[in-house]
Amino acid sequence: MSALNYVFGVIFILICVALVVLVLAQEGKNQGLGAIQGTVENTYWARNKGRSREGVLKKVTVALSVLFIVFAIFLNMGII
Repeated sequence: MSALNYVFGVIFILICVALVVLVLAQEGKNQGLGAIQGTVENTYWARNKGRSREGVLKKVTVALSVLFIVFAIFLNMGII
C-alpha cells in the first residue's frame, strides 16, 4: 500500500468519527404523532430552522455523508 492509501484511510476514519458526532449532536424529531393529529408548527423558529444551529448541523451531516460514500467507494475500488 502506498502512503496515499494510508492518508485517505485516515481521512476516511476522521469523516466517520465526525459523522457520528454530528448525528449524536442533533435533536430528535418530536413531530411523529403530532403530524397525525394535524398539529402544524407555523412559528418563526419552524420557518427559519435552516439558519439555526440545527439547520447547519443538518447541512454539514449531509455533506459528510456524501463524502463518506464517495471515500468508501473509492477506497473499496482501489482508485485512491
